[in-house]
Amino acid sequence: MAENAGGDKLVYFLIGAGIGAVTALLFAPKAGAELRADIADRTRRGLDQAKDTGREIGERASEYYQTGVDRASELAARGKETVTELASRGREAVEDLTSRGKEAVERQKSQLAAAVEAGKQGYREAKQADKASAAFDEN
Repeated sequence: MAENAGGDKLVYFLIGAGIGAVTALLFAPKAGAELRADIADRTRRGLDQAKDTGREIGERASEYYQTGVDRASELAARGKETVTELASRGREAVEDLTSRGKEAVERQKSQLAAAVEAGKQGYREAKQADKASAAFDEN
């Protein structure tokens, strides 16, 4: 009986393997060629989906880039306007100060001219007074 036990195990093993193979064939959803075709099809769909996703990401990146360019252009234009406005205000301030300075110089010039003329007039009067005094003393 001990010799027969090893053979029995082999028989049971072969019967179990046969039943497993039959069960696998009965429950296998597709043949090998069909399974490979399905794998290839799903792989193609996955690649197509990856390409579509990549294209969408590229389009979004392009939109974000364009938005950034537009925003930068807008900010640059605003900055240019601000600089132009400030430069104009600066020019106006310089012109105003220059005008005021010229007016002050003209006032000082006329005051100085009046003072010089008053000094000359005072000198002439003093000279005439001295001549008159000298002529009076001679008489």
